[in-house]
Amino acid sequence: MKAIQEGVATMETTASPPGASESETGRGAARPAPRRAVIMVAVVAILVAAPLMLGPYPVTTMTRMLAFAVLVLSVDLLTGVTGLPALGQAAYFGVGAYTAVLVGIHITPDALVQTLAALAMGLVAAAVTGWIAVRARGIVFLMLTLAIGESVHQVADTWKAVGGSNGLAGMPPISLFGGPSLLAAGLVYWWVLAVAIAVLAAVALVVRSPYGRTLRGIRDNESRMRALGYRPALARYGAFCLAGAVAGVGGALWAAQARFVSPGDMGFEVAALALLSVVIGGSGSLWGPCLGAALVLLVRDNLSTYVGGHGPLVLGAVFIAVVFLMPRGLAGITGVRRRKETAS
Repeated sequence: MKAIQEGVATMETTASPPGASESETGRGAARPAPRRAVIMVAVVAILVAAPLMLGPYPVTTMTRMLAFAVLVLSVDLLTGVTGLPALGQAAYFGVGAYTAVLVGIHITPDALVQTLAALAMGLVAAAVTGWIAVRARGIVFLMLTLAIGESVHQVADTWKAVGGSNGLAGMPPISLFGGPSLLAAGLVYWWVLAVAIAVLAAVALVVRSPYGRTLRGIRDNESRMRALGYRPALARYGAFCLAGAVAGVGGALWAAQARFVSPGDMGFEVAALALLSVVIGGSGSLWGPCLGAALVLLVRDNLSTYVGGHGPLVLGAVFIAVVFLMPRGLAGITGVRRRKETAS
């Protein structure tokens, strides 16, 4: 918990997204734009082509990374953009996963229907639990979200109708628009990738919209925004509900690959790893936390076997190194380089 508090303090002191400031204009700020577009297209092309070059196991691993990255994106929306460090998003992630599995078992294997249902249930769950939580700030908000997450985890662990501590299995393979089941790992990966890109684009649009600027203004100077006539609690509540919906979609994507969900998928460890990914990737940058999510899962699920099962120890060392050496996270490296290019 002490390490988490240090990470929260770091995020609060470096809340602004890495990179050039919004006030930058002219040739220096516009110059990197085409380069960023080329890099984005290249990254997407590599991700799309991955199943054509890799075997089923690495493709499945990448699918899990993408689903987890959507959860981390919801945490970054709260932590980096709104200034609300959260440890409860795993609850809405789990709600989305359970919803997708239940829809798949009892209604339809259509992945689109499952994802929309998970989005709706994540939104509803966040709306029900978030109204009181968003009135707090800092560590108090962090602990409230932790309490919400642990309460939902306990409900799932004891509710026999959804499998209790054994989890919920028996979900059929997903399909799309009434077509055949997507049995190949690459086909499931492409579906998860398409949804993850769509969610990232939607969140980016929100962040760059007037509403997103309002959230950043409340994060940076709440008293001034209140004096200008804004209602900070209402704005934060909207962001909380949106983050819950995004986490629900991440849960549906996770279930589409695993075809199984358990209370462990919504426990404290998942919530802590999501917040850790935001710190490592760069709070507020959107793409940085997604990269952090991939790194965290890679260390936990793959590298751990090569270091005698000490993956959590490696993650802890990485976290401490980032907090002290790269306060802006991995995304901050590009921000430093961009400022140097502008100055030159």
